[in-house]
Order: sequence, then C-alpha cells, then structure tokens
Amino acid sequence: MEINVVGRHMDVPDRFRRHLEDKLDKITQLAPEALRVDVEISHENNPRQAELCDRVELTVHDRRAVVRSEARADDLYGALDVAYGRLLERLRRARDRAKDRRRGKDRAHGEPESVRGMQAEGLLQSEHGTATSGEPTTETGESPVVIREKRHAAVPMSIDDALYRMELVGHDFYLFIDESSGHPKVVYRRKGWNYGVIELDPDVEPEVESETAPEG
Repeated sequence: MEINVVGRHMDVPDRFRRHLEDKLDKITQLAPEALRVDVEISHENNPRQAELCDRVELTVHDRRAVVRSEARADDLYGALDVAYGRLLERLRRARDRAKDRRRGKDRAHGEPESVRGMQAEGLLQSEHGTATSGEPTTETGESPVVIREKRHAAVPMSIDDALYRMELVGHDFYLFIDESSGHPKVVYRRKGWNYGVIELDPDVEPEVESETAPEG
C-alpha cells in the first residue's frame, strides 16, 4: 500500500512521517484492497485557534470506494490520533457493508449497513475543509478566486449508496449518477438528520419567472 504525505505550507517532520507510516500500516487489516493513503497536514498560525492549529486529513483509496477523515488538535500527533480513529471506524463499517452485500441480505433478514444505521448510532460527523482525495485537479484563473476542477468515475448507484459514500468521505454533499433514472443527482446534508436530493433531468422544462408590472 502506497502512502503519500503532503504538507500544506509546511514541511513534514521526519519523526512524524515515520510515526505515521507505522500507524497507517495497520489499515490493510480492515481494507486489504487499499491501493494508497493520501495524507495532508497543515498548520494554522492563528493565536485564537491555538487549540486547533494542526490539521491532519487521511484519505484511503481502494477498489470499491474512497474513505476519508480529518481532525484538528493542538499538535499533529493528537490530530492524527483522532483522524485515525474516525478512519478505522469508517473502514470497518465499509468492510461490514461489503460483507453483508456479498451474503445477499434482503429485507427479511436485515438490510446491509446504511446511512440510517450510522445515524442511529450517532456516527455521522460533519467535517469541513478542503477535500483532497488525490484525483488529478486543475486550478484555473489568476485572480484571488481559485477554481479547482476534479474528474471522478461516474458509477451508477442508489440514493442510499450515495448517502453512505458521502458519510464515508465526511462531506456535506455527494454527486452521482442515479442507477434507476440515469440522471445526475446530488445528495446533501440539511439540518439535523435530514438529507436532500437534487436531480438534473434534461426532459423537464425550465421554469420561467413571469414579470409583473408594479402597482401604481
């Protein structure tokens, strides 16, 4: 398994790199098909954020999915411990879900792991920040506004699968191709335990807002 470590606006200490590689070596126990792990570390020089100044982001790529976690703490080792714990939990649940599907569980014998089960156990956590999943990116524009472009494989899936994958990477939204309609959809997190779905359908006529004259 390949381990890529990147420091954003900082150097990666050799001691931390060795500690990281020893720790991440255990990932293959839960994800034997893992191809690589991308690690990004960063430091925020803000006295008001001293307790959360160091950030560690871990992204595991295997043949089935991308699993991601991140955490902040007052040092890299503390942030790594928290992010690593979250990552192991998500990898375990992804492994168990895959096992359930191979066994062919149906509704009569219990459904495979879903986002509803994660919700019931309080394991859904919102992680904000820039996602760096390792796919090729393109940054365009010379202005202060930077647009990062990414291309992902479009694998048709159900809404429940899309929600589950969204939680595995810790994002607030997930773009996918719906397996039943073939249309692009986006699932996103709303307040509480609510989710929303947006679908693009080329056969739907766009709504045209009518203009009304102001009353005089």
